[in-house]
Amino acid sequence: MEELTGLFAEDREQRGRQVASQLINLVAGDLAASVDEEVAAALQADFHGGREAGLARLAAIDPAAYGRSRNFLSGAVTRLSPWLRHGVLSLAEVRDVAITRVREPAEAEKLVSELGWRDYWQRVWAARPDAIWHDFEPAAAGHRTAEIAAVPGDVVAAQTGLACIDAFSRQLTQTGWLHNHARMWLASWLIHIRRVSWQAGAAWFLRHLLDADPASNNFSWQWVAGTFSNKPYIFNRENLERFTAGSLCEACPVRGCCDVEGSYEELTDRLFVGSNERPDRLVIPPAAPWRAAVPSGQPLVWLTLDSVATSSPARQQHPKAPAVFVFDPVWLAEEQPTVKRLVFLADCLAEIPGLEVWLGDPATILSHRAAAVGAGHICVATTACPRVRRTAAQLEKTVPVVPVDWPRFCDDSRVKDLGRFSRYWNKVSKSALQPTA
Repeated sequence: MEELTGLFAEDREQRGRQVASQLINLVAGDLAASVDEEVAAALQADFHGGREAGLARLAAIDPAAYGRSRNFLSGAVTRLSPWLRHGVLSLAEVRDVAITRVREPAEAEKLVSELGWRDYWQRVWAARPDAIWHDFEPAAAGHRTAEIAAVPGDVVAAQTGLACIDAFSRQLTQTGWLHNHARMWLASWLIHIRRVSWQAGAAWFLRHLLDADPASNNFSWQWVAGTFSNKPYIFNRENLERFTAGSLCEACPVRGCCDVEGSYEELTDRLFVGSNERPDRLVIPPAAPWRAAVPSGQPLVWLTLDSVATSSPARQQHPKAPAVFVFDPVWLAEEQPTVKRLVFLADCLAEIPGLEVWLGDPATILSHRAAAVGAGHICVATTACPRVRRTAAQLEKTVPVVPVDWPRFCDDSRVKDLGRFSRYWNKVSKSALQPTA
């Protein structure tokens, strides 16, 4: 294990080089460019990590405009996802601000329902952690061709010849962010036309997205694939042109003969053998609440990928306690985060006073640090992440782990089945539109 001390340099470029040089050799896969070039690209990206930057982005949201235009690539989307994913902003906090920006809460419903999707995916992950890389259900429709297990090189290099796909691929790898509609189109084209497994596509997104969250990412890919939905998601050129104002199709060299020409009926006949009958309705009971240990003595605050800010409820409860964040080499090797994401995380970590940042096995480091500071228990923000929960289970053999809940986004007392978002939202939508008391 190793303590990382260079992540708190005031100069952002120096901090970026430090995080890249200390961690990038642990990330599987090749860099697209030199470390210096990767850091330079990260610093130029439109996303600066940290609470201050997240609040500035939050201050700019327009919920009513979002509701009217969110499906258009030029729409008034919030671009808050990187800060939400890492717990710099909470769902309740964003909902509360959204409601203050409209005359009636209903005008913010579209934006709040998107926050609901994030909450829903986390609940599903907690209930079914085994499904994050495995089909929830048999595919809703059969394909006519066999599946391949890797994202093709021409897609990664943005050289498919389709203006839309190449534009989405470039934006993903160069900026670490994509509009949700572009994510769906790219995923649909990869799965249903290029026949790439949803797992390969999901892993590609996880590597590059600044908001890379296994639950929101992987379950959305399953929704597109039709392995966690009633039908596969497909799109056609008419749909693409409508929501891009024709900007991508107008000069596309294959316009008129591309892969998504035709009506939805024609595309369905071309791509699928037929619908697969589902024997039973998918029912997913919610997970039991994370059991809280009994705290004793002074705490050690454990910040995870889901809570890298002073706004973490664990940090809020114990603002003066020693705090630790651990870069897990296993996570680095498996998810392969880009330099852009590592720099975003370094921005977040640098804002937290008194934080220790370590590299190594989380259970070993946290146990060691708890003993070193005389902590009687470890305090952590509640998360669905099974990696964190497994570490907590290991730690509890020697030191209690006390989870602290996030501010309440909704009343989940009536949620009994997570098999579909509509069932969940039917039970919580009214409470989700109520501001925090």
